[in-house]
Amino acid sequence: MSRIEEFEELRSLLFSIAYRILGSASEAQDAVEETWLRYARAPTPPASARTFLSAEVTRVARDVLRSARARQDKYAGPWPAGLLPEDPFPDPEQPAELAESLSTAAVLLLERLSPLERAVFVLREIFGCGTARIASAVGCSEAACRQLAASVAARSDAGGTALPWPGHIVGADHVARVLAAIVPALVRVGVTLRPEDVDGGPGAVFRDRGGTLLGALALDVLDGRIQTVRWVTGPRDLDGEDEAA
Repeated sequence: MSRIEEFEELRSLLFSIAYRILGSASEAQDAVEETWLRYARAPTPPASARTFLSAEVTRVARDVLRSARARQDKYAGPWPAGLLPEDPFPDPEQPAELAESLSTAAVLLLERLSPLERAVFVLREIFGCGTARIASAVGCSEAACRQLAASVAARSDAGGTALPWPGHIVGADHVARVLAAIVPALVRVGVTLRPEDVDGGPGAVFRDRGGTLLGALALDVLDGRIQTVRWVTGPRDLDGEDEAA
């Protein structure tokens, strides 16, 4: 099979990866074309075209995001909102490469936000808190909280459209970076984190500055190693199975 045939066979997957990271069909298509140019210029064929191309399109899309972020940081006015086109690949049983790209997008999204914006995002999108509860947790008015939420939406990607938060974050490095972005931001607004048993195993409980339960982390441990970190949401007995990430 020629290179162009290998590429065309994987084009839909590459577009899906780029689209999930960028949230823009036109930018995703440009990323796919740039990926083809890099593949065509490679001096020797890679051992696996699928692995090479999936990694390359992710790098291209991440470079686009960094460039967009640099432009946005120089722009003092409001960022225009856009509409996210319908997801062309809604199948929940996505290939491993796409799961990896969603995790990358989630990490980049969090790292683009200020600590206060991260706290608002986590309380709303992960813990499922309403505006009044978020305002109480971060110590601001509901009007200010709504402005922060709007700021999060405007900063969530280059076009002002929020990418969907993935149901799972894949990879130890991605999980570590997400937790490093989330926990200090919550602590900064007065949220406390206390080690406790959750779902019959080790974990930690989050409470707001008034002591109200926000949710918890449950750790699934096998042979002394953490296999999964689960969000358990809602002021319950901490024995439920609700997962937000």
